[in-house]
Amino acid sequence: MTDKTEWVVWNGSLGVLDRVAIGHIEHGAEGRRACLAPPYDMVGPFDLDELETQGRIAFGACFVMSNERWKQDQVDLRIEGQEKRRAIFARLDFDDEEEERRETLGLPSEGPITASDINAAFRKLAKTAHPDAGGSNEHYRRIAEARDALLDQYADRV
Repeated sequence: MTDKTEWVVWNGSLGVLDRVAIGHIEHGAEGRRACLAPPYDMVGPFDLDELETQGRIAFGACFVMSNERWKQDQVDLRIEGQEKRRAIFARLDFDDEEEERRETLGLPSEGPITASDINAAFRKLAKTAHPDAGGSNEHYRRIAEARDALLDQYADRV
């Protein structure tokens, strides 16, 4: 019966959801071990008895679960997956120009920043960098460009 049942496989790191079947099942002294059917046959072996009793098992970055368990857990799993993907993309998007912009505004060179952080840093520096406050056009232009570039870069993350 288990090999005909449809299950859900969720990879939150990639944001991938699919329906799967159980593939190869081995019966042993410690219970039943199984792998998913192709194309997910690389997921396994896992404890099939645990999957059937708990409704969900974790395997690497994936969860294999019953349809009922997916309905219960999907909101939390999707949010958790989205946060993981954002963290990955934030690390990938970090480059030398961003480091220079952060330095220009006196922001931390690493870690997450928000639009509020960027604007607060800009306002603090603008008080003395603006030509009307005794600063120079060049310095004010540099901090304004750094602010605008960072806001553009982080606009979809706030």
